[in-house]
Amino acid sequence: MIEIYVDGACSGNPGKTGVGYLIYKDGKTLKKGSVALGVQTNNFAEYMALIFSLVDAMSLGETNCKVYSDSQLLCEQIKGNYKVKNNNIVSLFILAKTIISKFNRFEIEHVRREKNQEADKLAKKAVGFLE
Repeated sequence: MIEIYVDGACSGNPGKTGVGYLIYKDGKTLKKGSVALGVQTNNFAEYMALIFSLVDAMSLGETNCKVYSDSQLLCEQIKGNYKVKNNNIVSLFILAKTIISKFNRFEIEHVRREKNQEADKLAKKAVGFLE
C-alpha cells in the first residue's frame, strides 16, 4: 500500500494558493508534487492536493493507498462524518470521491501538522512562501 501526504497552503483566505504532496511506497519516495492554483480558499487547496495526489497515484498504477492530511475538515468530509456545506467545495468533494471509488483500498487519516511538514513545504513553495 502506498502512503500519500497532502497539504494545501493559502496566503490570505481567499488568497494565492498551492498544493503539495508526496507519494511513498515501501519507504521510498515515488513522486513529489507542488502546484500553484491561483487565488482560491484554503479548503479548495486542501481538496486539490488530495485530487492531484490521487490522480498521480493512479497514473503510477497504484490501487491501494493511505492518505495523511493535517486538514481535519477534509478527512472528516471524505469519511462522511462531516457534511460539505460550502458550495465551492461540493464539486471537488464529488470529484475526490469519484477518484477514490477507483481504488481497491483507500484510507484517510488526520495527522498533526508536525507529521506533515514536507507536504506543507511543497504547498508553500507553490505559493511562493519559500525560495
